[in-house]
Amino acid sequence: MIYLSVMIGGGLGSLLRFLISSFGFLPFATVFINIVGSFILSFLTFFFLDRPEVPPDLRFGLTAGFCGGFTTFSTFSVEVYAMVLDNHIGQAAFYVLASFLGGLLAVALGAFLAKNC
Repeated sequence: MIYLSVMIGGGLGSLLRFLISSFGFLPFATVFINIVGSFILSFLTFFFLDRPEVPPDLRFGLTAGFCGGFTTFSTFSVEVYAMVLDNHIGQAAFYVLASFLGGLLAVALGAFLAKNC
């Protein structure tokens, strides 16, 4: 049942990423998706640590499935590479920095909120 949950969660996460990317401007949609995904994954991970009664299907369906399908490191990497090839070095550097710091801050916030709710 865990495999099915991960598959369904991954499909839903991928669909949501596609929908957000369709209405957003790249690379900003990808930054947004990765920061929000980092927050959600962090929150859920720390939330589930204190709640062993949550079924593994749900835990893995939401974390590995949904968050894994929602966030996208490969898209980020291709977009940075394309910016460098187009000599948009400043934009590429900002993108990398914003993604990295935004992701870390989102993880810290998610962990804090999960531990305090």
